[in-house]
Amino acid sequence: MKAMLGVSALGALMVAATAPAMALEVREQATIKAPIEQVWKQIAPFCAIADWHPAVEGCTLRKTGGMQERDLALKGGGAIQERLVSVSAGKHRLRYTLLNGPLPVKNYSSTIRLGAVDARTTRVTWSSSFEASGASDAEARKTIAGIYTSGFEGLRKRLDSAQ
Repeated sequence: MKAMLGVSALGALMVAATAPAMALEVREQATIKAPIEQVWKQIAPFCAIADWHPAVEGCTLRKTGGMQERDLALKGGGAIQERLVSVSAGKHRLRYTLLNGPLPVKNYSSTIRLGAVDARTTRVTWSSSFEASGASDAEARKTIAGIYTSGFEGLRKRLDSAQ
């Protein structure tokens, strides 16, 4: 009987060790006082993030295997490489994945989606799923949420100066 319990416990432990990590999710929203098409012009070009995100110093586009990728130079040093997965002007949606960088995540996939609140106001939703890597789940979530909220502030400043 003890041997059977030991084998069962060992089997359960092995299954748990080989099971994929649960994906974490972050979803942040902001309201921007600008028409949806004006906001979309800032979001849609894959390298335009360098114009409005305060952490990004520069962006370089490249094609790899027919896919559009961007190299983001970060202020203070560091770099992030991302791949555009899809962009839909009709749905005001951009999807991308993280290829490499100093963020405490892996298997990162993100979506930026816009929705019109009214003719002069846009809701921006930035969401992602990922696994923590080199940090706790809470730390990874906090880092990603901070990237999104600082991006919203940069987007607001950029659009305020354009009006």
